[in-house]
Amino acid sequence: MRIGEVAAAADVPTQTIRFYERRGLLPQPLRGPNGYREYDDSILTRLAFIRSGQAAGLTLVEVASILDLRRDGAVPCAHVESLLVTKLDDIQERQRELAVLQAELEGLISRSARLDPADCTDTQICHIIA
Repeated sequence: MRIGEVAAAADVPTQTIRFYERRGLLPQPLRGPNGYREYDDSILTRLAFIRSGQAAGLTLVEVASILDLRRDGAVPCAHVESLLVTKLDDIQERQRELAVLQAELEGLISRSARLDPADCTDTQICHIIA
């Protein structure tokens, strides 16, 4: 397959394929006598894996680390699990931080309903958040 065919089959722009090649996420393709990139069907599996990893919240660097382990003959499942657990921990921490922020905003909004804008001084800028 040529790059346009791969792009169409994988539903990604050709620039994405070239970018992944430069980043080492995809192997460098063979070149035909005309200089065109020539891919086999395994490229579609690799592209699907990259997209699935990104959909799970993994960065391209993290996806590359998984691909590197597989390329070196290791089974990367423990590494993948570790990455996913870390992602989940990060999300849960962000959710806690957002809950604190939500409570703070609700308090400020409640406070704003009790304050009179006429009582706000120039030095306070806005007495809702002062």
